[in-house]
Amino acid sequence: MMVSGFAWLLVFQLAGEVMVRGLQLPVPGPVLGMLLLLLVLIWRGGPSDNLRNTSQGLLGHLSLLFVPAGVGIMVHGHRIADEWLALVVALVFSTVLALAVTVLVMRACRGRSSPTTSSAEERP
Repeated sequence: MMVSGFAWLLVFQLAGEVMVRGLQLPVPGPVLGMLLLLLVLIWRGGPSDNLRNTSQGLLGHLSLLFVPAGVGIMVHGHRIADEWLALVVALVFSTVLALAVTVLVMRACRGRSSPTTSSAEERP
């Protein structure tokens, strides 16, 4: 039943919202709720079939969530036209910054792990 899967998702979203508002944390409530759900699922050994089916159903309709963003772009097209340069600079800068941080994190993670040898290096 998808109802129990939705209930799980909504309960953890509510728990995240309550924790964020109660503790005045600087993170969105749904993000904290999904982190809590992840921890519970790890503790339980994985999701139930109901939660798995509900999640797959939601992911199948994920593209619908982009409709409001597209409508916003169409409604505020004149503002985008007026501020296109700032938007392009911000997008390029944030993309380059994200790539640089990813490279640094990967190098740091790679440095911590034990070096592995490939099968080609082991051959005489």
